Amino acid sequence: MGGWIGRRGVLAGMSAAAVSSLAAPEAFAQIRTRLVVIGGGFGGATAARRLKALLPGADVTLIEPNATYMACPFSNLVVTGLRDLGAQIFSYAELSKEGVTVARDRAIDVDAVARTVVLEGGATLSYDRLVLSPGVDLRWDALEGYDETTARRLPHAWKAGAQTALLRDQLASMENGGLVVMTVPPAPYRCPPGPYERASLIAHYLKTQKPRSKLLILDAKDNFSKMPLFMEAWAELYPDHLEWRSASEDGRVSAVSAADRTVFTDFESVQGAVVNIIPPQRAGEIAVRAGVADATGWCPVNAISFESTLQPNIHVIGDASIAAPMPKSAFAANLQAKICAIAIVRMLSGQTPQPTVLANTCYSYTGPDAAVSITGVYTNEDGSLSSVPSAGGLSPLAATDSVRAAEAAQAEGWFSAVTAEAFG
Repeated sequence: MGGWIGRRGVLAGMSAAAVSSLAAPEAFAQIRTRLVVIGGGFGGATAARRLKALLPGADVTLIEPNATYMACPFSNLVVTGLRDLGAQIFSYAELSKEGVTVARDRAIDVDAVARTVVLEGGATLSYDRLVLSPGVDLRWDALEGYDETTARRLPHAWKAGAQTALLRDQLASMENGGLVVMTVPPAPYRCPPGPYERASLIAHYLKTQKPRSKLLILDAKDNFSKMPLFMEAWAELYPDHLEWRSASEDGRVSAVSAADRTVFTDFESVQGAVVNIIPPQRAGEIAVRAGVADATGWCPVNAISFESTLQPNIHVIGDASIAAPMPKSAFAANLQAKICAIAIVRMLSGQTPQPTVLANTCYSYTGPDAAVSITGVYTNEDGSLSSVPSAGGLSPLAATDSVRAAEAAQAEGWFSAVTAEAFG
């Protein structure tokens, strides 16, 4: 236990040291430039703050239509009544205090040649370097019968806020004995272990609050992140309240009917009292408008600088980027933002961005006071990300309750730290 947690701390320290060693802020204080960041999540907010700190003379503008940010990490606790939705809300006030111009507007177009961003309100902003952190858009055309309208009846809750509350309220109002159905899309999508954390917490809710109810997971995959850990937890804690059906077991959903809350696989239809549809995803629309998304719907980047390989002077970080094997996670977005910011500073000062080591740790709750995690370590030496052999790994199987509780505490600590870095 001690060595395993110690290794996790060392990995986090490796990434922090790599980032902090790349630049000395005082060396770049005189640089005058126009930097625009689109998207105020964990990637964009961190990038804007870090760019302004490194380049105090630069004009740094963060474009974000929402007055506050609603965090997705920990939102599964909200869905199951274990956390208040208000705890997920974060302000941009600290960014403004630090000199970042926060433009409450929506970016609707990018001219990569003219280096301009068009805002929904009518303004046009010029930039020398643009950072895109648009997150994901849901592919409404990917699943027959599912669109923005039907999501009001069959919530996805994959973007935190009203959808989170809707799924929470549907679970709360469901009669004891009702069937909950969750559909999981093929990869890639935001937060690979997220559906399985949600499944664990819903199963706990059913077990303790509605014991005659059950959760059925219909999955478009045969394997998933942290699978051994989740399977162990489900067998031990929720054998009567959770069933996972893989793609090879007819778990792939092809269509839905919102009217009667029915989902259709190749060989059967299943009707649920509550149906949670997690649809396929792609990079946010502004990435398409900017010409940085390829045919996959995601954005290829140089992993040393996170500059787009399709458009110069535009960097893409977070969920929208193609950064595999690094997952689409808040931890990854935050770290990519810091590395991208320092790469931009180096490029503006005539220096070459330097490769580094990156790490990602993802925590998942399996119960109210228990969590498991996976850690990955990566190198971007050749401009693409690759895993460092024999580094990282999963939480131990067959761990004691105290180990799982310790990881839940670590998850809370991580959330506090990453939100502080992004929003102050």
